[in-house]
Amino acid sequence: MKIIDALLAELEQEAQTTRRQLERVPQEHLTWRPHPKSMSLGQLALHIATVPGNVAEIAALDVVPNPPTFQQPEASTAAELVPALIETVAKAKRALGEFDDAKMQATWRLQNNGKDLIAMPRVAVVRNIMLNHWYHHRGQLQVYLRLLNVPVPSVYGPTADENPFAA
Repeated sequence: MKIIDALLAELEQEAQTTRRQLERVPQEHLTWRPHPKSMSLGQLALHIATVPGNVAEIAALDVVPNPPTFQQPEASTAAELVPALIETVAKAKRALGEFDDAKMQATWRLQNNGKDLIAMPRVAVVRNIMLNHWYHHRGQLQVYLRLLNVPVPSVYGPTADENPFAA
């Protein structure tokens, strides 16, 4: 099995958990934020719905010459979140799916004016920036849902609202 096959299998598996979370995002609270410095629920949910594909497209490059500018749009509707997730998983597979192990182990670089800011194996970019970053924000979404009194779905085990291990 190629390195990328294992990572994309994980992406596919985790997309199901992400979908359960995004399906619970309440339309009426998209502009809500727990703190003035926090993203709104709509921004966070759309970010989660699009991270894998957007990061995969950047990870597919050998060198990113300048840091991307990050402006996080807010979802207009909760209904757009699951379709965006489905598209981002497909986008990640298109961007990285054919990479062999040598390409995954090659050094990926983020530069600013020709100077390396980050240089690491592409596999580390996919693991850390695409997947771990995604999981981090999914954890934030769990907290947002709890604060809004929305039943929190199971991620890796029971929550106070859902127990996948119960009979």
